[in-house]
Amino acid sequence: MSGRRRRLPLLITAVIGVIAPIAVMTPPLAGARAGGQMVEIGWLSQTQKRTLPLTYLDQPPSDEGIAGARLGIADDNTTGRFTGQSFELVESVAPAGADVRAAFGELAGKGVKLVVTDLDAPQLLAVAALPEAARATIFDTAAPDDQLRARDCRVNVLHLLPSRAMLADALVQYLVVKRWTQLLLVVGRSDGDREFGADIKHAATKFRADIVEEKPWTFTPGARRTDTGHFQIQAEIARFTQGINYDMLVVADEEDEFGDDLSYRTFDPRPVAGTQGLVPSAWARPFEQWGATQLQDRFFRQAKRWMTDRDYAAWMATRAIGEAATRTQSTDPTVISAFMRSGRFELAAYKGARLTFRSWDGQLRQPVLLADTRSLVSVSPQPGFLHQFSELDTLGVDQPETKCRLQ
Repeated sequence: MSGRRRRLPLLITAVIGVIAPIAVMTPPLAGARAGGQMVEIGWLSQTQKRTLPLTYLDQPPSDEGIAGARLGIADDNTTGRFTGQSFELVESVAPAGADVRAAFGELAGKGVKLVVTDLDAPQLLAVAALPEAARATIFDTAAPDDQLRARDCRVNVLHLLPSRAMLADALVQYLVVKRWTQLLLVVGRSDGDREFGADIKHAATKFRADIVEEKPWTFTPGARRTDTGHFQIQAEIARFTQGINYDMLVVADEEDEFGDDLSYRTFDPRPVAGTQGLVPSAWARPFEQWGATQLQDRFFRQAKRWMTDRDYAAWMATRAIGEAATRTQSTDPTVISAFMRSGRFELAAYKGARLTFRSWDGQLRQPVLLADTRSLVSVSPQPGFLHQFSELDTLGVDQPETKCRLQ
């Protein structure tokens, strides 16, 4: 009998472990909808023409972003079962080449005032300027542009992705901790590449690293997939990096045009970081700490692929709305938005920190992951980088230096 008594708690634990996931999948209580406690969250994006990637390893997902929003709605409804609230995602996807402002107008016509967007910076600004957007709250989940948090900031926009300045600061903090402070900076052709390159230089000045040389990438390889294409790229990169004394090659290549070719081909044996190699990001495949495996597993079961930064940002947006609705016990978009911007709001997002929105530019404070394709290397802010209010504000533009004047 004593042996049976010892095994009984283990049996109960096993049964609970089986039942718990089933409870998560239970639909919202019917009474929540009947009682009118419905929170409608809009989704606004545009169909994109997918270009052939540099490598066949990572095909661009057709549901990037919206898959994260859908998971966030499911998580909101799991909580809503106990609070008498329910959440619905009202999706509006503009065709390629169409005006996204018309798609936003459709959402506004349905009374949706909390809108999660997957748009680039010009589209986001065009939508935010609409008269019907004046009383809405727009959640930016796709544009890391610094200007959206500076001169082009808008009072009705909150940003879920880290800005490029935050990503650059996170990377350079780590390099300084490792004492890899002599940096060769290689910048690609796009506007985003140039902005990230400028952010790396600013971070180097702020955290006392040195840009020993900055070089633009101008080489265009020929037939990459021919039998001898790799020899041509190898020779070019060796010449490109020869004669420079540096600890780390930092690359700015958001379009994946050349960055993946740099590792193992430099003249001297040096690691690569930036948009390729050791990458600062909001989310990463190998990330498993602070319960992140739970989110990774739930997303993989739903989407049948790995979560990306944009998926994670969209998930955080819908979860932030759900958290604010739960805390305020309100479905009023004005009440929900005001609470998210207040000092009482915080979001648990599997990063070991309480995430909050910065009052001066609408940016979500958050740790930044540093990872390659197979390993989480570190998480910034790094130990020792202190701040009078929040160490998270050592990443990106702090309040004393902001150029944002919310309007």
